[in-house]
Amino acid sequence: MTTWDPQQYLRYADERTRPFRELLDRVPVLPPAPVVLDIGCGPGNSTAELRHRWPDARLTGLDNSAEMLATARSERGEPSAEYVLADAATYDPAPAAPDLIASNATLQWVPGHLELLPRWAAALRPGGVLAFQVPGNFDAPSHTLLTELRTSARWRDVLGDDAVRAGVHDPGRYLEALLDAGCTADVWETTYSTVLTGPDPVLEWVRGTALRPVLARLADPVERAAFEEEYGALLREAYPAGAHGTVFPFRRIFAVGVRR
Repeated sequence: MTTWDPQQYLRYADERTRPFRELLDRVPVLPPAPVVLDIGCGPGNSTAELRHRWPDARLTGLDNSAEMLATARSERGEPSAEYVLADAATYDPAPAAPDLIASNATLQWVPGHLELLPRWAAALRPGGVLAFQVPGNFDAPSHTLLTELRTSARWRDVLGDDAVRAGVHDPGRYLEALLDAGCTADVWETTYSTVLTGPDPVLEWVRGTALRPVLARLADPVERAAFEEEYGALLREAYPAGAHGTVFPFRRIFAVGVRR
């Protein structure tokens, strides 16, 4: 099971939270004191954004990582919310009758997550909103190089073929799924050109997300250091540093569905 590191994730908190802020900009007006669920709340950065947008919300954050929830409950997250240790794949939001279900960079970790969308949409109150965003950069060097390395002759016996299970669909498929679920839908994508600084900045970035399942398989610190050194060299070649830092293209897919 992947072990998450809240501090590593939050090293780039502003860059990781910006897409969620822009997602929330497309959410229609909610009723007073709305019931809001943050599914996959992580260390609480997304929950804090929800509290900022809807100060009077009855706000619940859910995550399957106790480490992330501990940070979410602290001053680094949004301590005023209620938090629940739960798996997004099996959690039933219907009893809460939410006005908004929001999910920030979570669904890519849930195999078969398209099947969740009609269930989540049906749980909404009439006029309720389902809003999520996911990374769309699985064909970028940061991810393709990781796949090639972990399945190479040097590492495949250690890591296996299922060390990384993340994945998403194209925007059109999310649009179709929301329409099929009885929602009006707004789906779009954005690529951010993010400038990262410091030594091995892309490696530092993926240490908080895409690299976590791989690191969970590398219990031996010597093996872990060797893998990171080899992967880091590949990333430095793919993302060379420039005069102002390292440009890291960061593609995101956004979707907002409103229950009819």
